[in-house]
Amino acid sequence: MVEKTETRGWWPSVLDPLRQAGERVAEWVAPRSEAATDADSYEITLELPGVSIDDIDITVHDGAMIVKGEKRAERTEEGKTWFFTEREYGAFQRSFRLPADADQNRIDAAFKDGVLTLKIKKHGEAIPTGRKIAISKD
Repeated sequence: MVEKTETRGWWPSVLDPLRQAGERVAEWVAPRSEAATDADSYEITLELPGVSIDDIDITVHDGAMIVKGEKRAERTEEGKTWFFTEREYGAFQRSFRLPADADQNRIDAAFKDGVLTLKIKKHGEAIPTGRKIAISKD
């Protein structure tokens, strides 16, 4: 018995390894993070060793908090022969979907010893994101 293939044919199976490789590269470059909560707030921490506070940008848009930045390479090449380098440089971005009860107007950020800590206060209760529409009889 021959299985029926998707209407897209063989393309998805050929592109899957490339798509998965792209996801792995994004995970490798993105800073490591942790998220926790208590009764009053959410807390997200990101490891950003070697990143200057001036190279970090935090925005909130459509219920998501986006942290962007760049770790710049500041080394001189003169007079040195490099055998290897394991340090990472370049731009990064992490996006965090905020829960319904997170107050997007009450976010505090602190940066110490290469760790960015974001505290997001909670509303008293979750704000509904939708509502039921009543149907009337004609």
